[in-house]
Amino acid sequence: MAQTKAHKVIKYTFIGLLAALLIIQFFHPAKNINAVSSPQDIAALYVVPDSVHEVLQKACMDCHSNNTRYPWYNNIQPVAWWLNDHITEGKRDLNFSEFGARPPEKQARKLKKLAKEVKEGGMPLSSYTWIHRDAILTEREKDILINWSNTLSEQITSQAKK
Repeated sequence: MAQTKAHKVIKYTFIGLLAALLIIQFFHPAKNINAVSSPQDIAALYVVPDSVHEVLQKACMDCHSNNTRYPWYNNIQPVAWWLNDHITEGKRDLNFSEFGARPPEKQARKLKKLAKEVKEGGMPLSSYTWIHRDAILTEREKDILINWSNTLSEQITSQAKK
């Protein structure tokens, strides 16, 4: 039974895609892991109560710090690139590990934005909580984070005016 030209095209396209998928498994972005705490870390500069720290750890720090806890599926491409993009974007917007490197006015604005995002349900991202079910914030956890970020924002603003 002779293969038609269309069958050959489909066959070689499939083999090419499979080969490309296999080859990309050898290319991974650098991991966002830093064993040393930064002197610019928010916890080094400001009071972060244990209750707030727990919420930040479970729902924020994987994308908004210099230390990501990577899931097993990070070893599969193109998933690792997708995760790296989320982490890079998250750190660009708000990096708790480098928080003190920003001017006080910007720190205060970032904390206000954090409170707003959490209150409106924009953070943590649904694409994150879909897999990390433990990162879904309860109303109490949202209140803890919102109250802390608003209070710290006001504190930073008043200190900057002095």
